Amino acid sequence: GVVGSFSFDKDHRQMAYFYGLMNDPGQVHVLKQESGKSKSLTRINRNLLNRIDLGKVETHWFTGPAGNKLQGWILKPPGFDARKKYPSILEIHGGPLTQYGYFFMHEFYFLASKGYVVYFCNPRGGRGYGEAHAKAIWGDWGNADYQDIMAWADYVAQQPYIDKDRMGVTGGSYGGYMTVWIIGHTDRFKAAVTQRCVSNFISEWGSSDFNWNFQEELQAGPPFVDLEKYWDMSPMKYIGNAKTPTLVIHSENDLRCPIEQGEQVFVALKSLGLDTEMVRFPDEFHG
Repeated sequence: GVVGSFSFDKDHRQMAYFYGLMNDPGQVHVLKQESGKSKSLTRINRNLLNRIDLGKVETHWFTGPAGNKLQGWILKPPGFDARKKYPSILEIHGGPLTQYGYFFMHEFYFLASKGYVVYFCNPRGGRGYGEAHAKAIWGDWGNADYQDIMAWADYVAQQPYIDKDRMGVTGGSYGGYMTVWIIGHTDRFKAAVTQRCVSNFISEWGSSDFNWNFQEELQAGPPFVDLEKYWDMSPMKYIGNAKTPTLVIHSENDLRCPIEQGEQVFVALKSLGLDTEMVRFPDEFHG
C-alpha cells in the first residue's frame, strides 16, 4: 500500500495515518509505537467495494532493452475471460519524477469497467528504483524512457488475451509528453489520448511556471542558449511522422503545462489531416 499524510498524538505513542491500497482508495489507520501494531479505524466505502468487481491487478517484472529489470502492472477488466481478445490501454505516469505504486487509480478502474485491459509500468526517469534509474533520462528525454515503455508494450502484446490491433496509449503531463512522443515515433497504437501534455520545450520554457526545473532535467541553459537541445527533446519536432488518431485533453488554467502546448499538437495533427479532436476545460488547472 501507500502511506499518505500522518500525525502523532502529543505523547508520540500513537501515529494516525492515511493508507491506501490498489483496491481501496484509503482508510485511516493508527499505529501504536510500543507494540508496533496497527489497525484500521475506518471502513469507508467497504460495503460498496466488497460487492463490486473492480477487475484483477497483476504485478509483472520484465527485462528492459538495457538489460534492466522493470516493474509493471496489468489490470484485467471485470468478468475477465482468458479465451477472449481484449482491447488495451497503455497508461504513462506524469512527472517524470513520480512512480506508479500500490494505490487506487480511479481512471484505470473506469477504463477497465468499459472492457479494456489497462497496463502501466515504471520506466527509467521515474522514482522508486534508485538514482541511476531516475536520472537515466536527464538531458535525454525520449530515449531510455521510450525504449522501456515500448518494451512494456511488447511484453503485454505477447499475452494471449491482448488484441494487438486494438492497443491504445494515454498519459498526463509527462505521460502526455510521452504520448505525443510515441505518435511521432511509431504508428503501432490504434488511438492515442494526450492529457495536459508538454509538446514544445522551447515555448514551454517561456509559458510554464516550471522552466527552471526543466533546465535541470534537460541539462540545458535557456532556449536562447541551447535551442537545438530543447527542440531535439520536443515531441513537436517529430509530429510530422504521426499517423495515429489522437484526442487532446487540456485545461485552460494549466500553469505547469500551459494550454498552448496542447494547441500546438492539435493544430499540427489537423494540418496533417489526421483524425483528431481537442477537449478544453475552462477554469481547470494542471491537476
